[in-house]
Amino acid sequence: MKLSRVAVQLYSLRSHLATGAEARAALRRVRKIGYRGVEVAGLGDIPVSDLRAMLDDNGLLCCSTHEPGDRILGQTEQVAERLHALGCTSTAYPFPRDVPLSTLRDVRRFAAGLDRSGKILRAAGIELSYHHHDVELVRVGGKTILEWLMELTDPENLRLELDTYWAQAGGFDPAEMCRRYRGRIPLLHIKDYGVVAARTPVFEEIGQGNLSWPGIVKAADTAKTRWFIVEQDDNFDRGDPFRSIEQSFAYIKENLATEG
Repeated sequence: MKLSRVAVQLYSLRSHLATGAEARAALRRVRKIGYRGVEVAGLGDIPVSDLRAMLDDNGLLCCSTHEPGDRILGQTEQVAERLHALGCTSTAYPFPRDVPLSTLRDVRRFAAGLDRSGKILRAAGIELSYHHHDVELVRVGGKTILEWLMELTDPENLRLELDTYWAQAGGFDPAEMCRRYRGRIPLLHIKDYGVVAARTPVFEEIGQGNLSWPGIVKAADTAKTRWFIVEQDDNFDRGDPFRSIEQSFAYIKENLATEG
């Protein structure tokens, strides 16, 4: 893991991104912490040209975006235009909201749509990944939904944005999943997995939970992962998302990353 390839998912800072002024201030803080890249999601109605200028002004790369799933599947060309305007070559399908996935037939239909959109995006120079949660780790027809999605799509049309927390929550070893999908995981969401009273799992800053990070990072590096993307969904340190992403970055810099 190179420190220059550690990004932050802006959804973590969504409460500070409603307006252009707020986003501009937030991105300055992100760069000051030390992040070199961001994954774009969770912003208010900010023109893409303004966002691109804010990123450029702060020396931040847009390593990826999360676009609405219905737009990826139904307005694929417009998604490509937005990514081009951001100077970004990677996007991820964020969540199968309102997508039926209870039968293998449902899953096959969904996979076909992802494969089709991924092919269109690839022709436009954009790489499509699938960001999973635990819902895709439900078993249908003898395999998990995620396994089916990976099996039923062309690896060139659909990559995987593996999420360490949700892999663990679904009963899988994140490092083993990196090994299994080696070469197909350009983006890795890194968030720690903790447990509090009453056996309640919680999102934790990197190094504050129970995941074995050296093994995960080694497996991801071997899998040719390009970007390690910090995301703190909630449970922010002292209620401050900036404090949370700073704590995660400090741990990564001190314990996991190489310079460069």
